[in-house]
Amino acid sequence: MMNLSKLCDFKVAAAKMFCWVFAMIVVFMVSCSKNRKPAPFSSVQVEILFEDTVSIRAIEMMGNSLAFAGNKGIFGSVDLTTEKVRVNIQTYDSITPEFRAVAHTTSDFFMLAINNPALLYKTGNNGQMELVYVEEGEGVFYDAMTFWNDKEGIAVGDSVNGCLSIIITRDGGSSWNKVLCADLPEPIEGEGAFAASDTNIKTVGNKVWIATTKRILHSPDKGKSWLSMQVPIDTSRPTMGIYSIDFFNEDVGIAFGGDYTNPLYNFKNKAMTRDGGKTWSLIADGNPPGYRSCVQFVPKTAGMGIVTLGFEGIDYSKDGGISWEHLSDESFYTFRFLNDTVAYAAGRNRIAKLTFK
Repeated sequence: MMNLSKLCDFKVAAAKMFCWVFAMIVVFMVSCSKNRKPAPFSSVQVEILFEDTVSIRAIEMMGNSLAFAGNKGIFGSVDLTTEKVRVNIQTYDSITPEFRAVAHTTSDFFMLAINNPALLYKTGNNGQMELVYVEEGEGVFYDAMTFWNDKEGIAVGDSVNGCLSIIITRDGGSSWNKVLCADLPEPIEGEGAFAASDTNIKTVGNKVWIATTKRILHSPDKGKSWLSMQVPIDTSRPTMGIYSIDFFNEDVGIAFGGDYTNPLYNFKNKAMTRDGGKTWSLIADGNPPGYRSCVQFVPKTAGMGIVTLGFEGIDYSKDGGISWEHLSDESFYTFRFLNDTVAYAAGRNRIAKLTFK
């Protein structure tokens, strides 16, 4: 018969073994949860959060808020916990600007007006928006902006005097300087950019890609040097070209275009790269969807899940753009993912929460 001392030692050892096994199970379950890939989408639920007579093409996820800006000088935020909406109006003399680009750093929010004069605002110290950049002149029209980090950011606009407009900040957005035409690739006549969704510009690490009406411009070093990338998307008409790009990482990217005046036309309007933009291949050529204004990779899908939308509805690919499924006829201009199943979208007169299932 086992004596009391040995029995106690046996129970202690057994308890330790049980705790170790239980801990390993918990670690395994947590690890699996973190590495879980979302199931392919088959539907999307649209919940309207804000309605007003405003066109919104620029939104930005800022922590637990969604910042936005639109025409009529309107800008604001949506608290993603309470869904409370705050709205403000920014004027400049007698002008009510039309904002189609926004961006943010850890401490500041930025918004950029499209027309002449171009007006770039940042969060001010007194609670009001502070004007940090003004550009006047024929042809001035800014389209999109983003940041590499809290100090360095970039915005792109249409060509002025034959040269694409690119401005860069190196001091957190307090001042902006225009890239010299001589430092950019050879200009193309009639080249501009589309201010459709604030997504024809993308940064990953030190790199940036800018989609224009004719090609993609790329800088590997935060705008210090530039090169031109050719994409097989149809640019034969002024209303055709690349409207939106996204990169899952430094290698895998997608470009989406079309013709908003002929939105069902689906030839040469979407392309993928798997080498950082050096080469591009058409995808789903001649198949839907046609024109879309915004495309984004689904988080945690290894670059295989992609959602695109426009005023003709919402579409989804689970296989890296090879095939597409139309999920909804709901009309929007732009959207951003919060996580791998929830996104927020904006468009004509509204902001909505999109829940993919």
